[in-house]
Amino acid sequence: MVRYRPNVAALVVNSAGNLLICERWTIPGAWQFPQGGVDAGETLEEALFREVREEVGLEAKHYEVIDRREGYRYLYPQGARGKKLRKHGSHGQEQTYFLCHLKADAPQVNVRQKQPEFRAYRWILPVEFDLDWLPAFKRDVYREVMRDFFQVEL
Repeated sequence: MVRYRPNVAALVVNSAGNLLICERWTIPGAWQFPQGGVDAGETLEEALFREVREEVGLEAKHYEVIDRREGYRYLYPQGARGKKLRKHGSHGQEQTYFLCHLKADAPQVNVRQKQPEFRAYRWILPVEFDLDWLPAFKRDVYREVMRDFFQVEL
């Protein structure tokens, strides 16, 4: 049986309609949205607020959640010997995406946290997102998310 780890992701949009993307610390050129796993006993909203705070330094009071959609799934790729990769006892992730509008008085994004996951961040128009920034196994989910939230076909 395939097991999916619950995961949340934040689509943070500023007042100009730009979308926050972050470059992975360990993989230069790999850009993604703030996201992470849901801890035991945590609600999806609690996980969202924790992940956004930990990864980009924004507190829940700095943005408003205006939409959410569930059920985006992907499987991890095969490992070096053809064996399915597993993380946290799961074969993949089931993501819930939250559309968040950044408030006017929010501080700047800060990716330089104690244990940084990201090296840099940018604000882009949703149509500027490039699927080549992602590993192949995540591209279908991002394609669906961009269509569902922004009516953008990648």
